[in-house]
Amino acid sequence: MTSPTSSPTPPPWHVSDALALRYAEGAAPETDAWSLEKHVESCSPCAGRVSAAVRTGAAGPALAAVRADLLAAVGHRPAPAPTSAATAASVSAGHPLGRGARLWWAAGPALRGSWVVAVALVLGGAFALAYGAGFQGARSWLLAASPVLPLAGVAVSYGRHADPLYEITAATPSGGLRLLLTRTAAVLAVCVPLLTAGGALLPPVAGFPGAAAWLLPGLALTLATLALGSFVGCRAAAATLAGGWLLAVTGPLLGQPGTDPGGAAVLTRYFSGPVAQGSWAAAALACAALLVLRRRSFDHLETR
Repeated sequence: MTSPTSSPTPPPWHVSDALALRYAEGAAPETDAWSLEKHVESCSPCAGRVSAAVRTGAAGPALAAVRADLLAAVGHRPAPAPTSAATAASVSAGHPLGRGARLWWAAGPALRGSWVVAVALVLGGAFALAYGAGFQGARSWLLAASPVLPLAGVAVSYGRHADPLYEITAATPSGGLRLLLTRTAAVLAVCVPLLTAGGALLPPVAGFPGAAAWLLPGLALTLATLALGSFVGCRAAAATLAGGWLLAVTGPLLGQPGTDPGGAAVLTRYFSGPVAQGSWAAAALACAALLVLRRRSFDHLETR
């Protein structure tokens, strides 16, 4: 039983057609506009009502032109004009982008950057050294470089320096860390099979770590780049970690080319054994935990 002092719960508020029209025309009071914008973040019917009002208003042609340019930029070809009302309804009910085009947009610069060419050049150089010049250390150099090659893809796949639509995508619900993780997954989907298969096809060296030994170090460094990128940006984080790794690993390799041509002794302490791999796994978990704590930082635009 309701007490005399308690008030009934007010009915839920929704955007009316008249308010949506005033908002589309720019005539809604500022307080009403703020309330509307906050409400449509969690109410799909009202968001559709406001979107329809804007499309049919004065801004409709400009928005249609922007949409057409965006679809053309991601490779979408417009469907032919529908021949009937039923066909028009089925076309409007479907996604404006095909599944492949939407995935291509989400991957974005992660699959279009020059780092893909760099991965191919590293693999080609390793095979040329191993089979063309008979260099025994080709496999060690490829293993040493493999953990940092994904970092180059991460560095050029997210941020205002890499994405012409960065300000727009960062403001959408699919932007921020979610989009960054999608593009990072695309980078790893390219690097993991190529580098692992390339290492397995190079001439084996006695006592040398396996071709898949770089996976945990690569994952840990990638997560460390994302975590550090929440403070300084992905490009600076990738450059810092890649430079530190290359100095730590390639320095010893250059220091003893004659005594250990395969680099097994140098690389074993970084890649082989339960202690090394367990340490990389622990580092990956720690970086993932920090990334979870810092996830909201990617909702803000980069300042550098």
